[in-house]
Amino acid sequence: MSLILDHVTHIYNPDTTFEKKALDDVSLVIPDGEFIGLIGHTGSGKSTLIQHLNGLLKATEGTIYFNGESIYARDFEMKALRRKVGLVFQYPEYQLFEASVSRDVLFGPQNLGMKTLDAELAAYGALKAVGIDESLLDVSPLDLSGGQKRRVAIAGVLAMKPEVLILDEPAAGLDPQGRREILDLIAGIQKEQGITVILVSHSMEDVAEYVERIIVMDHGRIAMDDTPAEVFARDMELAAIGLDIPEITRLFGRMKREGYDVPTDIFTVDQAMEALKIAY
Repeated sequence: MSLILDHVTHIYNPDTTFEKKALDDVSLVIPDGEFIGLIGHTGSGKSTLIQHLNGLLKATEGTIYFNGESIYARDFEMKALRRKVGLVFQYPEYQLFEASVSRDVLFGPQNLGMKTLDAELAAYGALKAVGIDESLLDVSPLDLSGGQKRRVAIAGVLAMKPEVLILDEPAAGLDPQGRREILDLIAGIQKEQGITVILVSHSMEDVAEYVERIIVMDHGRIAMDDTPAEVFARDMELAAIGLDIPEITRLFGRMKREGYDVPTDIFTVDQAMEALKIAY
């Protein structure tokens, strides 16, 4: 069930002195099962784009299709779209509000009209998927650690059984270990469940480590859309729009220029270790 954006433009505060074009004629195809990184500097249009994908914002111009249907059609069921396209906002733990972990994760599926037993099973399965122990089910979300809160917030979206999971800076504010745990968790869910994942980030290291496709946004437009290797090869263009290549890629490029026989298409530490084993 692919998502298709067809010449989508979004203007905030049209016909006022505060008018701002946040998306500018964006066309994009998001097929099933891909792990996509969406990157761009602050104000590039990333957050505006993802809020269109489940109908939180409506395009000023253009159309969005889900499973071949326009989400703006009069008879389109928007509630079904929001179940199938789940969105986890940046710092989602600030949205935890129920008295217990289990009740918080139950809220989404119940709000969508799931039967009680189905909702409970979905919530339990989602909490298990994100690694929340049963001993924490009756604990207040406010008493959890930062990483645990983030996991519960992600579980709340997974409990609605989405086919597309969108995460806006899911590792923001976490320490290095917590960051790695959350991103490994997301990668594991994507692999095990085969769902489409869109990871919004400003960190080149994050997207280099996990995704198979990178979409780069700049001033509301798609500046690049390709594999990590192809995107990171355009380092001068990335620098011109305020982005950078992963530090490990920069290091290997410098080694190559200084005469070492190493590859330059290295984006992660694991790749670097393997390359050095082969070369030396």
